[in-house]
Amino acid sequence: MNVSLSETSAPFCFLLMLLVPFAGAGLALINSGLGRARSAAHAMLASLCVVSVSAIVYLMVGFSWQGVAGCPAHEWMLGPKAWNWIGAEPFFLGGLRLNLSPISLIFLLQMFSVGLAALIPLSSGGERWRLGAMCASTALLAGWTYPLFAHWVWGGGWLAQLGTNYGLGRGFLDAGGSSAIQVVGGLTALSITWILGPRRGKFSAEGIPVAFPGHNVVLVLLGCALAWVGWIGLNSAGAILLAGSEPASVVLVAVNTTLCAAASGLATVAVTRIRFGRPDASLSANGWIAGLVASSAAASFLKPAAAIVVGGVAGILVPLVADALEFRLVIDDPGGAVSVHAVAGLWGVLSVALLSNAGGDARGQWLAQIMGVATLLGFVLPLTYGLNWLLDRIYRQRVEREGELQGLDLFELGAGAYPEFDIHRDEYLH
Repeated sequence: MNVSLSETSAPFCFLLMLLVPFAGAGLALINSGLGRARSAAHAMLASLCVVSVSAIVYLMVGFSWQGVAGCPAHEWMLGPKAWNWIGAEPFFLGGLRLNLSPISLIFLLQMFSVGLAALIPLSSGGERWRLGAMCASTALLAGWTYPLFAHWVWGGGWLAQLGTNYGLGRGFLDAGGSSAIQVVGGLTALSITWILGPRRGKFSAEGIPVAFPGHNVVLVLLGCALAWVGWIGLNSAGAILLAGSEPASVVLVAVNTTLCAAASGLATVAVTRIRFGRPDASLSANGWIAGLVASSAAASFLKPAAAIVVGGVAGILVPLVADALEFRLVIDDPGGAVSVHAVAGLWGVLSVALLSNAGGDARGQWLAQIMGVATLLGFVLPLTYGLNWLLDRIYRQRVEREGELQGLDLFELGAGAYPEFDIHRDEYLH
């Protein structure tokens, strides 16, 4: 889709994008707060590091692979149809003027977006993932995995062509990144949990999980508020630049984004209240973020009442999936990245066809969205797992046992986040 912006809408879109880093700050605070105190500073520094690495690598090669719809790309022929599979832009933004042109705005939005995707796996690898390994894994994500799938969705790639080539609605639709940002990040998080294994002491010999409460729920809830602001900017800018919506649609986008988060957070509060006898603040915070995640794909297409349904389903899924991962699959995901970003993101993608009329042809749009989900699970998950598995063979990603017991703040940074307090448990002191 070729995007054209008026002289007034381009600065407006730029201002919306300036809100997106608030989403990154929110995720960083959530990751830190949901972990234990002895690795809190490490979690915050890791957030800055992976955002920095992702921005540099994306500028160097990532944007070249992703490209923009209507710009040069590599194609392959399948029968009479030409299918676009990867971008062919110059490396290092060669020839691109960074002004208020649509292409330069798309690059800026995507540079922020790949940073958000890189933050997601940090929560799944919390308290046992080496800082250097985080940066190396981020380079793989920003340099290849994210740009490749983002090209298929937003760069004129084959998923976007399902509408014109096969008549499947408008092709795969995702205005704000439920798939390209959230699910890609969430599937990378799942790969990291498999490769690193659970934290020491998380599961008993019988496979029963032990609760490791987050050290600061206030930080987590503050992160939710910041993420809300950032997501409004992300979804609004995505609707204009990536879905071709009019600038006036930002009101609908902001309303739907808020309603999704509100319904999802309240649904998780209700589920945890029923299950545990009282609401769980950490899970409810994850429910709020899951609503934001689910809203991204269809916020510009949904009616407000449908947005409440999208959020409510996401909020119910989060605690149920989190329990299944721990109790049935023995997966240690400290920040809930898999349930919040991968599962809620997949639901958001499906909601485009199920609860909106974005594609016109409901059956065709449904098939297009299903093909996108199948690509994520059948291609992106094996790809990101394989890349991180190879990285682990070259550069061990999990910290040494001493570092895990001591805490990553002291082991990797040499100083704790809270030096005035005794934050270590007895097993380390003895």
